[in-house]
Amino acid sequence: MSKDIRPPFTKESALAKVQFAEDAWNSRNPERVSLGYSVDSNWHNRTEFFTGREAIKTFLTNKWARELDYKLKKELWCYTDNRIAVRFEYEYRDANTGQWMRCHGNEYWEFAEDGLMKRRDMTGNDFPIKEVDRKFK
Repeated sequence: MSKDIRPPFTKESALAKVQFAEDAWNSRNPERVSLGYSVDSNWHNRTEFFTGREAIKTFLTNKWARELDYKLKKELWCYTDNRIAVRFEYEYRDANTGQWMRCHGNEYWEFAEDGLMKRRDMTGNDFPIKEVDRKFK
């Protein structure tokens, strides 16, 4: 994510921030993604809670080892001065079973003045899909 896009957000800057996030996550590069978060960023991801850029990199490394062929789409839901809410969907192939999965959910982001995300709350639900039913190829 670009730290050059800083709060307070406008519709255009919020849309750009969401697109930067989508592009970074679709790179599946934990180092690249982690640079959009403050060094002490607080994360809530489903049932996991952790803090810090190093923990983010570890989490993402493990995630993308399990979630193969990952492809994500984010959609701006709403924004305020320093917060953005997104709806997301992503698909992946489970590394253990080969089963295609889709996850959908919401993320709530809070940004520091420097444009780095200092808080991320994510809720999501996974369900199996047939390969022929994939949206994101």
